[in-house]
Amino acid sequence: MAELLTTPLHSLHLDMGAKMVPFAGYDMPVQYPLGVRKEHLHCREHAGLFDVSHMGQIRLHGADAAKALEALVPVDVLDLPQGKQRYAVFTNEQGGILDDLMIANLGDYLFLVVNAACKAQDIQHLRDNLKGNVSVEVLEDRALLALQGPKAAQVLAIFNSKVNDMVFMDIQPVEINGIECVVSRSGYTGEDGFEVSVPAEHAESLAKAMLAHDEVEWIGLGARDSLRLECGLCLYGHDLDTTTTPVEATLIWAISKVRRADGERAGGFPGEGKILDQIATKAVSRKRIGLVGQSKAPVREGSKLFDADDNEIGVVTSGTFGPTKGMPVAMGYLPPAFIAPGTEVYAEVRGKKLPMTVEKMPFVPQRYYRG
Repeated sequence: MAELLTTPLHSLHLDMGAKMVPFAGYDMPVQYPLGVRKEHLHCREHAGLFDVSHMGQIRLHGADAAKALEALVPVDVLDLPQGKQRYAVFTNEQGGILDDLMIANLGDYLFLVVNAACKAQDIQHLRDNLKGNVSVEVLEDRALLALQGPKAAQVLAIFNSKVNDMVFMDIQPVEINGIECVVSRSGYTGEDGFEVSVPAEHAESLAKAMLAHDEVEWIGLGARDSLRLECGLCLYGHDLDTTTTPVEATLIWAISKVRRADGERAGGFPGEGKILDQIATKAVSRKRIGLVGQSKAPVREGSKLFDADDNEIGVVTSGTFGPTKGMPVAMGYLPPAFIAPGTEVYAEVRGKKLPMTVEKMPFVPQRYYRG
């Protein structure tokens, strides 16, 4: 078995009493002594610090970078303003999703953040398929910290008040604690927050400086999962995969208007035929939906979903107990006949059929700062 990789903050996690687990090839903290539920609620009420250094950070250089990247994703890259980032998906020729990622325009280059589990294949995909004057630089010497929650801006502004001027999906170079960083304002918790790309050698000192504030606690993968799920956000390899199109995944908002059938740069991305046809005809066999449980028992990934007549109709792709919502929350895929909010379905858990209700996502309000 391959030895697990570690992030530049690994020894600090151990010092803080983290319980470590293998995740995407890395030894990662799943929880700290505070525990998953308290970590989750702390992030919702104050500020949580996440080590997301396992994710891939990539720069694309060259005059053709935006045009070349736009040929691999169904989003508008050419007109992405400097200082802004955009959510995107890599698609395959069948319209399935290879990964989801963030694309940012930092003027001299495009900055990409990709999922850890897909990092190697994404880098190869870029190298194999980007055409023209464009080069791929993989940033091996940087860490990535996410500071999330209603007190995140207040804490980060102590280091540099410039962050107060940023709004959701802004990104720019910012000096934090005397260190040149790249800071974006978005997040995977549904809360206001920031991601800080920092040189690896400064990651520990920056993390400690943030943790010195009472509002900030370390948050592990366990609470990261329940936070993102309550806010209806997908996890690649669970809610998204190569057999699922963006339309089926209800990510139609991530297909830019200029790339749709009536747009000025229609199509031109892998799987365009299937994806644009699904948008036009609304004909899909299944769609991603949110579910809430009516008992206290959480419904986990892989649980089969049934209708009232005991016909198997779908599957849960993510599921846990939502500490903010106060009930089990899940997402999964169901045929169009079952996706209306209020529809009752049944999840099979240890041989029992537990009632669940289709509910519109997010389950708790997203609180991104839009100015």
